[in-house]
Amino acid sequence: MLGRDLAAAGLVVVSGLARGVDGEAHRGALETSGDTIAVLGCGIDRDYPAAHAGLARAIAERSLLVSEYEAGVEPAPWRFPARNRVIAGLCAATIVVEARERSGALITADFALEEGREVFAVPGEINSALSTGTNALLRLGATPLTGAADVLEVFGIEPKSGAARTDPLLDLLPASADELAQATGRSSAEVAAALAELELQGLATAGDGIYRALA
Repeated sequence: MLGRDLAAAGLVVVSGLARGVDGEAHRGALETSGDTIAVLGCGIDRDYPAAHAGLARAIAERSLLVSEYEAGVEPAPWRFPARNRVIAGLCAATIVVEARERSGALITADFALEEGREVFAVPGEINSALSTGTNALLRLGATPLTGAADVLEVFGIEPKSGAARTDPLLDLLPASADELAQATGRSSAEVAAALAELELQGLATAGDGIYRALA
């Protein structure tokens, strides 16, 4: 949601192409006409993680893949914290959605704070291990984030009010589910769920494996 809303407002979404929040941030941005940058912890020709190879291709076609490493350099555990300083350096603001007590996202936040950049943290359940890091950032003075409007306010951008929240897949129809997955970098399961929702809303219909938009 944050990736989609911020990209739609004109901000560039930067993340690390990792599983979880990183991938979702990129996917959200790709659902709009906005841009997203993936910063890799390996050579730009390495598919890592392998599950995000399609997502990486979609980002490269639309926006930008970045790496400070030569082509052919394999991923290694120590390269990802180093990669995070590049992410922080590219961004005017860093958003931490979830973070355990020892999380790479906290390393990114530390780099951002050292550079005097804005750091946002999403408040989480106090008993959740995934919220330990974000809640600690809030105690240290990070800005609480409850929606894209909190970020847009910092940049003086007015959120679009009353905008329709139709899935961008609708703009790519007619197409098959496989074609949509390839074009967006989303998984087959995500595309299937989105198409089912569009059908339930009466916005799309399927026939012979092809989905078409309805007026």
